[in-house]
Amino acid sequence: MASILDLLNTSMGEDFIEKASDSTAENKDNISAAVGMALPILLGAMQKNIKSNSGAESLNKALSDNKHGDSLLNNLKSVNASDMSSEGEKILGHLLGGKQDMVSKTIGSTLNMKESSVSNIIKMAAPLLMSILASQKRKENVQSSGLGSLLDSVMGSSGTHDASLIETLLDKDGDGSVIDDVAGMILGGGKKGGGGLLGGMLGGK
Repeated sequence: MASILDLLNTSMGEDFIEKASDSTAENKDNISAAVGMALPILLGAMQKNIKSNSGAESLNKALSDNKHGDSLLNNLKSVNASDMSSEGEKILGHLLGGKQDMVSKTIGSTLNMKESSVSNIIKMAAPLLMSILASQKRKENVQSSGLGSLLDSVMGSSGTHDASLIETLLDKDGDGSVIDDVAGMILGGGKKGGGGLLGGMLGGK
């Protein structure tokens, strides 16, 4: 089953990791690991936020904004890293609020990385995640009521949007591979909203 973590096995993922490495001076293995931990946490935060009607409408509006979507996905190599970080900081403020530093600190301590580097990597990853979701939303005309299903699919806990997600991540070249073992480790065996790092950090609160 496809998940956002398949991004790490694609040319798009490689471009992002190289850009983040240039920006933070962290090695690519560390960045890949940090991204692999951060993306499910951000998706989990979105799932939590859309439980309210206002949260669902807010995310729906954000994903409908023209600044998110195919433009970033198609031009990732040429996008300025500082511009991604600046946009990501706004996104994380909405998603994580006061938990932003805690997420960076936890991932940093787990991977033995500087908290400042992890923070910057997550800020850069946030607009990429939003653009992937926005692209999915537009392809399948998903409305606010369908965001939960879309997020489930991107988290790898539903196959509803699999084909479309794979197309987006692979930029139509079809050469990626699923890494369910990593998803299972982070999401606690793929249990929705469940265990592992994601459940522990969000704490269901």
